[in-house]
Amino acid sequence: MKYLRMPIEIEAPEQLGYETIHCNLTESSYADFRFKDLGLNLEELLISYIDHRGHPGLRSLLSQETDGKVLPDRILITSGAAQALFVVSTSLLEHGDELVVVRPNYGTNLETPRAIGAQVKVVDLTFESSWKTDPSRIQEALSPKTKLVSITVPHNPTGAMMSRQDLQEVVELTARAGCHLLVDETYREMSPSGVLPYAATLAPHVISVASVSKTFGLPGIRIGWLMTSDANLSELFLAAKEQIQICGSALDEEIAFQFLQRKNQFLPTILTNLDRRFAILKNWMKAQNHLEWIEPQGGCVAFPRFRSEVLERLDLDSFYRLLNSEFSTHVGPGHWFEQPRSYLRLGYGWPTDEALKEGLDNITRAARGALR
Repeated sequence: MKYLRMPIEIEAPEQLGYETIHCNLTESSYADFRFKDLGLNLEELLISYIDHRGHPGLRSLLSQETDGKVLPDRILITSGAAQALFVVSTSLLEHGDELVVVRPNYGTNLETPRAIGAQVKVVDLTFESSWKTDPSRIQEALSPKTKLVSITVPHNPTGAMMSRQDLQEVVELTARAGCHLLVDETYREMSPSGVLPYAATLAPHVISVASVSKTFGLPGIRIGWLMTSDANLSELFLAAKEQIQICGSALDEEIAFQFLQRKNQFLPTILTNLDRRFAILKNWMKAQNHLEWIEPQGGCVAFPRFRSEVLERLDLDSFYRLLNSEFSTHVGPGHWFEQPRSYLRLGYGWPTDEALKEGLDNITRAARGALR
């Protein structure tokens, strides 16, 4: 495999140093929890090798969320959703194989297949079509060589949602094509219009990937999972995990287990805070005149772009330099997602209300300062 570092990782705030950023609007998750706020009891935890599939209690909890349609032994706990995506790609794809990926997308969904030498066919979502994932366009991209289709629901970085009907249509068309369908569902519970069922419950060829990082603000414990109702696929993914790391971290998996046992104590507050911060973002978007957007329907990110008439007069290099250096405010520039830098991902779940307001005002100030 030929690995390349992705811009989103090279320029990530944790690489720059959180202490160097005053207003951090790059994050694509809810605000990070502190350990003391979780109320966990870990005194009797045995620090040993653990079940290779992952913590049995954690897998049982996740199985319950599928109403038992995906059995605990068909769920694999991974080191974050990123490892789950890596396991899927390296298990199902070889050099020269073809897959179809919606774009823009999180870099791993594109770069790992490229590192393998797979042929990546992209279905580009567009601002003009409201970032809609159109099943008919996926159908057009399929060929007899297609081994895997990769979609994201809710979508990162745009916050677009799929309807249950459209998701079902993609499930059916991939079944007819004889290929697997990967659904990245890391924002699944951040869906104000209604949470879709885990896609893996809809058909045996469908694989669901999610984590505790985005909705629950626990990216530092590195816990994700992949689900499939197909026993053979599950064994294949387990073999991959065992060769990568044998098993996961006893500490991380116990933290995730105890947290998710009580997630209903945390989730209402998380969603309430997200609603309030989203309202701050919407009010700012209405008041400013530099950016336009398709209002997100899920997740905790938005992907606006500079208006064409503004872009004609805007020096983008100056904008990002002013924003980062003078105003100590960071966003996710479009090139993180193979899009023009005139697009920017705004994360509204991570900062405090005050930091969000200040960061948004700083975007306006930087844009004004970069006009020619």
